[in-house]
Amino acid sequence: MALIYIVEDDASIREVETIAMKTSNYDVHAFDRASSFYDRLKQETPDLILLDIMLPDESGYDIVKKLRSNSSTRRIPVIMVTAKTEEIDMIKGLDEGADDYIRKPFSVLELLSRVKALLRRTSDDKNPDLIELGDISLDNQKHSVEVNGKKTELTFKEYELLRYLMINKDLVLSRESIMRYVWGTDFEGETRTVDVHIKTLRQKLGDAGKQIATVRNVGYVIHSSSENAE
Repeated sequence: MALIYIVEDDASIREVETIAMKTSNYDVHAFDRASSFYDRLKQETPDLILLDIMLPDESGYDIVKKLRSNSSTRRIPVIMVTAKTEEIDMIKGLDEGADDYIRKPFSVLELLSRVKALLRRTSDDKNPDLIELGDISLDNQKHSVEVNGKKTELTFKEYELLRYLMINKDLVLSRESIMRYVWGTDFEGETRTVDVHIKTLRQKLGDAGKQIATVRNVGYVIHSSSENAE
């Protein structure tokens, strides 16, 4: 289930977007200003952001510029939602790093179509068959993992956990998002399961396990090498 953040100060539009996303089985968090959005972003990285341009405390242009300048958020897909109709405004949003834009007023069907298309495209980009990161090589076609050229035997959940970390390298992943992706649930009481699997995964990866870093009170991130991990 994809996680979508909606940043929109107009309550009626925010409600329409939220209902549309939830009806399509997306997990949704909605915000009426940039400050509350940033607070939540520190806790969990979404799969896509619907971003209004005109907010009370910061413009959408500035927000997307900040997202693209940070290594932990630069790959998050962003659709800018705007009441501005001038072409130059659309171009500015795309130049700052937005992936797509949609004009207000919009139809729910158009909104859902844009969201699905962008999620599908970015999902394809994030899921290559062969991923190499430092000493770790993961071949999704063979469903195998090698460390320094030697095959490493992992359980199914350990494999899925490692793959999720690797396709999101350098992005901090919360325990909740890991639970949702690997176990298909976001029940907070089960997040201890993630810690246990991270521990066994690190052990099986040997020295390469040091590439997986713990982010206190948040979750985990995998780096290109153990030198970057804390």
